[in-house]
Amino acid sequence: MDMLVSPNKLIVSAKVGFPMSKRSILGLVYMLQGFRALGEDVDSVLARFGIDLDAIDPGAEIDRGLEMRLLTEVAIQIRDPLAGLKVGNHFALAGYGPFVMLLMSCDSAYDAFQAGVRYQDLTFLFSQLSFHPGDRESALVLIPPPLPLVARRVRIDGEVSGTVKLLLDMQAAAGTNFRPERIEMPYPIPLEAAAYEAHFRCPVQFGADRVRIWIRNEYLATRMPAGDAVAHRMYRAQCDALLQSRSHVVEEGLADKVAAHLELFTEDFPAAAEVAAALGVSERTLRRQLDAESTSFRRLLDKVRAGKACQLLVEGGVSVEGVARQLGYAEPASFIRAFQRWTGTTPAAYRRAKKEVIAIQKYRRP
Repeated sequence: MDMLVSPNKLIVSAKVGFPMSKRSILGLVYMLQGFRALGEDVDSVLARFGIDLDAIDPGAEIDRGLEMRLLTEVAIQIRDPLAGLKVGNHFALAGYGPFVMLLMSCDSAYDAFQAGVRYQDLTFLFSQLSFHPGDRESALVLIPPPLPLVARRVRIDGEVSGTVKLLLDMQAAAGTNFRPERIEMPYPIPLEAAAYEAHFRCPVQFGADRVRIWIRNEYLATRMPAGDAVAHRMYRAQCDALLQSRSHVVEEGLADKVAAHLELFTEDFPAAAEVAAALGVSERTLRRQLDAESTSFRRLLDKVRAGKACQLLVEGGVSVEGVARQLGYAEPASFIRAFQRWTGTTPAAYRRAKKEVIAIQKYRRP
């Protein structure tokens, strides 16, 4: 991402790339430890994936898609509506490694923000980060990835809280002022709205289209006390090397990753471009690799929808119309046609046949 600054106005020109398919596992560890400290049950979820939180190597890397699935599974069962907000306090400044040293060695606060956006793949964010200038205030903007509604607020809260924590930690270390003037959140106002202003110590507005963390422009003109051009070049080289080491795309088993990601959703299934971004590849690469694996995004989406439909018809006690809604169909007729294409029969006939099989099995039991 390239940013230019004139004496009178901040100007941003940006070209955002796709996130790395591998990333440090430390962000995941921070969040899981934070949830556990709040009394949330993370260990039962991790056990299903064969993971022991206490045995994780903090220096390891994790596939981006797997991390998102783990955090989504945990977020779904969170009881405290403010857990995401609170867990952001568990992100430690030192955990960012050379990335934070790159920021601290910048010449000015504005340059640090520029570097932060350019090297955002070394942060713990899943959201896409950008910087939007204003006349008196400028905004760090976060666009969250598509997530199931039950997990979305927890994930957004954690990322915003963690980002503000990073700003305040840098403020304490550098003696500059990065405290937000106001924050915008991209979901309806919750019952706990007052807790957000108490946590961030600034006004918080809800119902925005994306996250915006507003900071006064005069703060961005501040010189960084630890600014050092020589050290900055060294840390930039280290950050570039990290990005290079994580930039490879795993070309095997992408279909399984796409299907696993789609399994997280019900009504609002993401588009191919959104899944590609979540898994750290371009949409073109995703489609090409799926074709090499003799499948397609549409086939995988149909397979996931078919599996969910069969499960709901047999176990959920939901009407055919209700199943159609849960799978994102506006009209039951469209769902019925799709189900016939998947299985060769209608939803009603499938449900009757499965119930007959279950009844026979129960009758034959000794």
